[in-house]
Amino acid sequence: MPITSPALLHSHATSFGFKEVPEEEKSRMVGDVFSSVASKYDIMNDIMSVGLHRLWKDRLVSKLSPFPGMQHLDVAGGTGDIAFRVLEAIHSLERQRISGVAVDEDAEDETRVFICDINPAMLDVGRRRAIAKGLGEARSLIWMEGDAEALKFEDASMDGYTIAFGIRNVTHIEKALSEAYRVLRRGGRFLCLELSHVDIPGFRDLYDFYSFSVIPSVGEIVAGDRESYQYLVESIRKFPSQEKFATMIKEAGFEKVEYENLAGGVVAIHSGFKL
Repeated sequence: MPITSPALLHSHATSFGFKEVPEEEKSRMVGDVFSSVASKYDIMNDIMSVGLHRLWKDRLVSKLSPFPGMQHLDVAGGTGDIAFRVLEAIHSLERQRISGVAVDEDAEDETRVFICDINPAMLDVGRRRAIAKGLGEARSLIWMEGDAEALKFEDASMDGYTIAFGIRNVTHIEKALSEAYRVLRRGGRFLCLELSHVDIPGFRDLYDFYSFSVIPSVGEIVAGDRESYQYLVESIRKFPSQEKFATMIKEAGFEKVEYENLAGGVVAIHSGFKL
């Protein structure tokens, strides 16, 4: 059996949680994780965040300020959580038109929210949720399988780009950021909601205990999958700090880059504009 030298392995390795794995293997391994947890994804989010993920996603979409006629791309959003919120915000503006606030009817018809996810199991969950919400035939929702590092969209075709709890799972974060910049129009906004780094003494220790001792155990009980949730908490610790990630966003070409910590840094919303 041939032995690969540590130096050669490292030069082609990336992190999968705390493990170092070949780059070409990470995408498959992450895919296996989300295929495994897809059916319990929503309930586990509620349990792990005590329901706070709903407020965090509301905050993300409020920053986006959706509008009728918007062409929006939500990446790694297979379950539809962000897309449904974006569409509801636009429908709210449409209801205001009915109440007397002018909104361009043609723009409403042109609204498109694209949900792009590399994992078909997560997309299946989202499509089922759309049907349950009465949005199964909505022309404004477009579901598609795709890779954040190689998006199947034209240059400057989107008004907005969101990614929630997904960018830490890509193999090359820089490529995902570059693709986000490419597909956005001038004036378009990039928004990323991601589990981040807690720096508050005392709370950080409590958060570490909860992450490594409680979440994998709950994953085993509720989803029957301890290993996937062990990976998820490890992947958070491997993700760049808020400041470092903000620098990466700037290096991708975005301007007016900023971030907002929520829940003491448990999550952060990063923002940037293509100007």
